[in-house]
Amino acid sequence: MLIVVDHASNHIPDDIDLGIPQQYVTDHIAYDPGIAPIARRMTEQGGYLAILSTASRLIVDLNRYPDEEAVIVTQSDGVDIPGNHLSSEERQARLDRFFTPYHDRVAALIADLKPALVASLHSFSPVLRTNPQLRRPWDMGIMYNEYDTAPRLALQFLGEEEGLIVGDQMPYSGKELNATMNRQCEAIGQPYIGVEVRQDLIREEAGQRRFADILLRSCDKIRTALA
Repeated sequence: MLIVVDHASNHIPDDIDLGIPQQYVTDHIAYDPGIAPIARRMTEQGGYLAILSTASRLIVDLNRYPDEEAVIVTQSDGVDIPGNHLSSEERQARLDRFFTPYHDRVAALIADLKPALVASLHSFSPVLRTNPQLRRPWDMGIMYNEYDTAPRLALQFLGEEEGLIVGDQMPYSGKELNATMNRQCEAIGQPYIGVEVRQDLIREEAGQRRFADILLRSCDKIRTALA
């Protein structure tokens, strides 16, 4: 079982100045709060391996295509990122430094391990600054594109057996935002699920432990069903 965490870290290297107030370095625009501890806790069980990003999504968004404008954002949830106004050469250097090595490593792990299942883990904010009226009430969301076998099993196990409020293609659709899994899994027929956990449920250790255990149970069931 391979766990992939595109937005695990809010680290901004010392040699990169994004020009943003410090408060936004710990904001959801910088990383996916709570999800890295869940991935690490899952790897304490045998048969689970995780790869976690080591730089903020404001440096480069690994869950995008390299030619997308949003792979290096200049604005996120109403916050301007002046340090990301880059020349084409600077942009390519950023991708070469952070984006390409990460995706090369994910691809190598999948090729070497041939995992029964890949889980792409993310967390989502219950509300956005730019649209405070829009509430996101789901405990978890399951994302996918064309491949839906493992995601359908996840929806069943998480909803019916774990009693969670689970969004099917919520809080956004995997048809529209699924770049890492499209490239690394769908393209080669690798079974996967895309998972989003609501951030206010996993900011503390107790919530992280709870959802790690939930995901372990569900992933084990999915692997058995796929076998």
